[in-house]
Amino acid sequence: MTQQRQGVYCPLVRLSSWAAIFFLLAAPAAFSQNQIPPSPKLGAKAEVNDRIAQLALANSAKLGDYVIGSGDLLGIEVFDVPELSREVRVNETGFISLPLIPVKVSAIGLTTFQLQDKLAELLQTNGLVSTPQVTVSLKEQRSQPITVIGAVRSAMVIQAVRQMTLLQVLSQAGGVADDAGTTVIITRPPSSSPDAGDPHAGTASGESQTFSISLTDLLESGDSRFNVPVLGGDVISVPRAGIIYVVGAVNHPGGFVMQNDRDHMTTLKVLSLAGGPTGSAKMKQAIILRKNPDTGKRDEVPVNLSKVMHLKTEDVMLQGSDILFVPDSSGKKALNRAGNVAIGLTTGLTLVTAGKL
Repeated sequence: MTQQRQGVYCPLVRLSSWAAIFFLLAAPAAFSQNQIPPSPKLGAKAEVNDRIAQLALANSAKLGDYVIGSGDLLGIEVFDVPELSREVRVNETGFISLPLIPVKVSAIGLTTFQLQDKLAELLQTNGLVSTPQVTVSLKEQRSQPITVIGAVRSAMVIQAVRQMTLLQVLSQAGGVADDAGTTVIITRPPSSSPDAGDPHAGTASGESQTFSISLTDLLESGDSRFNVPVLGGDVISVPRAGIIYVVGAVNHPGGFVMQNDRDHMTTLKVLSLAGGPTGSAKMKQAIILRKNPDTGKRDEVPVNLSKVMHLKTEDVMLQGSDILFVPDSSGKKALNRAGNVAIGLTTGLTLVTAGKL
């Protein structure tokens, strides 16, 4: 009778111990997702995009802060002097010409208010108007393309006819996609005629400028340093976050988006996100399929998940686009072609946000 109880209860004890180890190791990752309220940068993409739209509206660039560029059409009015009031277009070198003023006036890089003061000073200095009252308005900004690509809802080319901010551009593109990463990259082309006073200008060497902005800083700080003006010719790119797939003998196979690139994803964490292994999983024969940057093919990296679960070996760090394949005990033949099987199983899998790990 005692032997029978041992025969019945011992496997159950081992099973419950194994489950407890898995629960203790995997639970922190799962609990951190469910119990910690996500910030806008790490929450659902719908919340992030709502935040982008709200901030874009609240931080719309004021006309008075607009910086004049080449090709812009300006309306200049001098009070009580209709002969000097007219519309002028800024030429390619950034200058405008007005009758009776003996020199060309550099307008590029100035706001409309700054140009008003400059013209009033010139009119008074040249003895044309004793107390000039000048008003400068922007009639038309030369349409310039702003390209938005990457992990956004609608990749597009925006023909900008006014100054835009980064938030406005992202909002017009519909916000970021579900697999968006945590940074925005702005690539600015070199200017055809670089000028230190021209915000449209590139580097003097004629090289493009590339800089990145954290979505976290952009959405949470409210600092105008991050909501930068976007200029004609700029390319706004939102890189896609890394995706790790878990397929095979797991309860919830799927692709898990690594929204926060600074966090580390391990086999144990991603296994917990996939609901743990099934009862027929061959934990000792799991493999990681990792893309080789040199060959373009996927290398097979064996991983003994059983040892990882029992703390007998170090947990394995995963990389974006890795596929963790957990074979089934009934699928011995699948092990001989694990790569093809695992890659095939990733087709059509639902992506799950895993950025709160």
